[in-house]
Order: sequence, then structure tokens, then C-alpha cells
Amino acid sequence: MKIAVTYENGEVFQHFGHTEQFKIYHVEEGKIVSSEVVNTNGSGHGALAGFLKELGAEVLICGGIGGGARNALAEAGIRLFPGACGNADAQVEAYLGGTLNYNPDTMCNHHHHEGECGEHKGENHHCGGHCGK
Repeated sequence: MKIAVTYENGEVFQHFGHTEQFKIYHVEEGKIVSSEVVNTNGSGHGALAGFLKELGAEVLICGGIGGGARNALAEAGIRLFPGACGNADAQVEAYLGGTLNYNPDTMCNHHHHEGECGEHKGENHHCGGHCGK
């Protein structure tokens, strides 16, 4: 199995559509056997799902993610675990151990000022940057 994590400086990157790197974990018998960091080469929101599918990713752990990207990942058959934060390696270990702390309702809707991604019009969703570090 291959698990992809949006990645920046060892941490889960908090905006799927803007991620420049993924860390790809190769898992066998419930253990990480290898990992590699891959560059997206500027692929945007929609193209990232295809990029992950081509890499053979079956699972994506990320921070915030929008509806279009969610749909593209579903069509690609990639299981999504949004709303995760912290050290990428630790999040994959938690996933493998069944203890990943994520929020399936995490959404990102960027129809507002770039760089803002907090409380969206009465909704209590976040898309990263609010991991309580």
C-alpha cells in the first residue's frame, strides 16, 4: 500500500491544492518499509488527484481540502483523511495504528482573501494553520 501525505518541512501541509510536495510511504504488512518526498511540479487542485493516482497512492492524509479536490480523489479511488496536523511520519504511524486524529468534515473554501482560511461563514471548519502548535 502507498500512503501520501501533503508535506512541508516534516509536517502535514495544511492546504492540499497548494502543496508543493507529498511524502509517499510504502507500507507492507502494516509497517513503513520506505518513504520518499516527491515534488508536484506545480500541479494544481484537480491535477493533484491524478498525480497521486499515477503514483499508486491509496490513502491521502492532509490538512484542509476543498470539495472539488475531494470529488477528484474519490473518483481516483483514493481514501481521504483530512484535518490532520503535525509531524507527517507520526501521522502515518497513527494511521497504521488506528489512532489517526483527523476531521472528516474539514473543508476549505477559498472564495475569500488569499491566505485566510479560518472560520467560514458560520461554519466551524478549518483548513490548517490552526493545529494548536
